[in-house]
Amino acid sequence: MAEPKAVDQLTLAEAKDEIGPLRQQISQWGREYYEQDNPSVEDFVYDRAYQRLVDIEQRFPALVTPDSPTQRVGGQTNGNLPKVSHTIPMLSMGDVFSADELFDFNKRQQDNDQMTEEEPAYNLELKIDGLSLSVVYENGKLIQASTRGNGEIGEDVTKNVQLIKDVPKVLPEPLSLEFRGECYMPKQAFAKLNEKREAAGDPVFANPRNAAAGSLRQLDSRITGRRQLATFMYYVPEWRKLGVTTQDEALQRMRELGFSVNPTNRVVRSKDDIQQYITEYTAKRDQLPYGIDGIVEKVNDLATQDALGATVKVPRWEIAYKFPPEEQATIVHQIEWTVGRTGNVTPTAVMDPVQLAGTTVSRASLHNPDYLQDKDIRIGDTVYLHKAGDIIPEISRVDKTKRPADSQPYRIPTQCPVCGSTLVHLDDEVALRCINPMCPAQIKEGLAHFASRNAMNIDGLGPKIINQLWEKSLIHDFADLYQLSHDQLLTLDKFGEKSATNLLTSIDNSRHNSVERLLFGLGIRHVGAKAAQLLAEHFGSLDAVMTANANEIAAVDNIGPTIGDSVATYFANNEVDALINKLKQVGVNMDYLGQRSAEVAAQAGDSPWNGRRVVLTGTLAKMTRRQATDWLTAHGAKVTGSVSKKTDLLIAGEKAGSKLTKAQKLGITVWDEDKFSREIEEEH
Repeated sequence: MAEPKAVDQLTLAEAKDEIGPLRQQISQWGREYYEQDNPSVEDFVYDRAYQRLVDIEQRFPALVTPDSPTQRVGGQTNGNLPKVSHTIPMLSMGDVFSADELFDFNKRQQDNDQMTEEEPAYNLELKIDGLSLSVVYENGKLIQASTRGNGEIGEDVTKNVQLIKDVPKVLPEPLSLEFRGECYMPKQAFAKLNEKREAAGDPVFANPRNAAAGSLRQLDSRITGRRQLATFMYYVPEWRKLGVTTQDEALQRMRELGFSVNPTNRVVRSKDDIQQYITEYTAKRDQLPYGIDGIVEKVNDLATQDALGATVKVPRWEIAYKFPPEEQATIVHQIEWTVGRTGNVTPTAVMDPVQLAGTTVSRASLHNPDYLQDKDIRIGDTVYLHKAGDIIPEISRVDKTKRPADSQPYRIPTQCPVCGSTLVHLDDEVALRCINPMCPAQIKEGLAHFASRNAMNIDGLGPKIINQLWEKSLIHDFADLYQLSHDQLLTLDKFGEKSATNLLTSIDNSRHNSVERLLFGLGIRHVGAKAAQLLAEHFGSLDAVMTANANEIAAVDNIGPTIGDSVATYFANNEVDALINKLKQVGVNMDYLGQRSAEVAAQAGDSPWNGRRVVLTGTLAKMTRRQATDWLTAHGAKVTGSVSKKTDLLIAGEKAGSKLTKAQKLGITVWDEDKFSREIEEEH
């Protein structure tokens, strides 16, 4: 495709011909990004087209129209969430794409009559790849949270934000103020979410920003609560009420009030300092636990910010320096299809290895057949790779100008690559599935899940051992694990007497697990460890779960119809019934061995632990984390995963990290493991 004609060479007639379709395309991409949380192009493609529209409108001002994307902020609010009017508009930021453009912006800014200093101080901050968020407090209590929307009207997400752990629900001071910032999804949470969605046959999110937006704008706040969202706050519209005069001071005050504030901001004055910050965080970008797509520069003096004001869309006192896209070209040589434990069949592109974001990449998931066909990826294509969220290799586009002359569209397989069964789409999923329950690939993946730590916890039984056992026809399902002999294990590669004894001991120990581990280990679709725990506690035994109907299962607190239907459908299968009977015959426990919530409350009674919020951190030497949690729960304590002002006690083992630091900062009581062990002994 030929490069478009330079804007400064366009005639008025050429500009008129181009500007309409260009606006339509940008508006479509904007709807996909802002409203549907499902972009079809990478950010830099949108940015390049948007900047061209800006340049055309600047060259031909008569062509500017009120409905142009350059005259609007963000997207519309067409969803089902309630609407919120912003008292002070939430504007977008202008963008620049090079240091020279940034310094040109600063020069124009410094020529403004409202700029009182020749060399003003700037506050530099990282541009977090997330969703703009407003939180409003009245007398120190959180009363409202909303998205930016179109800048004038946003969506009410108060219930969802209440479940984001780092957003204070009550401030230490009775302030009535609005604070603004960014809601984001950490890279690790983004990767795990996409893995789960892909395994479930759901569309994956393109990047952490869209994952955060889709999670924050859920109608069901429980979904938001599970998505591990986080925030960085960075702006106070009515800053005078906070008693600050600079952006740097405002950030510090927000930290003192308990908000999560990114610690990397820096006040600078010179070009060299600005360039050094850009260089430093361009290099550090890949190592950060959250996604950034640039640097934000703000005039540090808040009174000067107010004096500089804003255009119809962007403030004149801040600008975003956007990182250039990090892409590498490579050639697709093969598309492999792998089968997961739920039968989801996933395509992966195999390519010439390239260096990308500090690692060598030669494979990239294509997620599902729709994705592969929408991108029109073919064998022999030259493609461009980037890392979604700076962690997941992904093909962003195909260079069709380099496509081989004999290229043919890739044909989606109709049969399972492992067992040969016909592949199907279920319930309008985007995923392609093998529904043969005896498919070897599914069984081997399922065995690895069954043995995993949060399931049956069979130490030493990893994928390589499972594959050997399978290849030697020593196992065919979960129950066969419990009939393995010492002599059979000695036939495995690199297996000696000690290895065989240890594995058999671990397998035998797993027979006595409480049934929630078995329920999770079976790999029932949509049933995670938490859901398995709730079902086991409610019904008391696997038999009771198996005889319950979908509505009875769905009625359990925090379960719902999706899990109810999935569990009922799973246990209606005759082969599953036969498997459960085999597991019973080999002595696997089918009952819930924990205490019911009511029993715990009754037994806790006057226990000094009753109602206390406890956090465990670091490595415990005298017990496992699970044993400590079980003991605390049995005595009425509530064990949580994060430190907050509501935490009563932190129990710190060896190598305690940030949780210990935060607890000490908040003045929370901290015990070492010895102190905790003595308390346990006294309770007995």
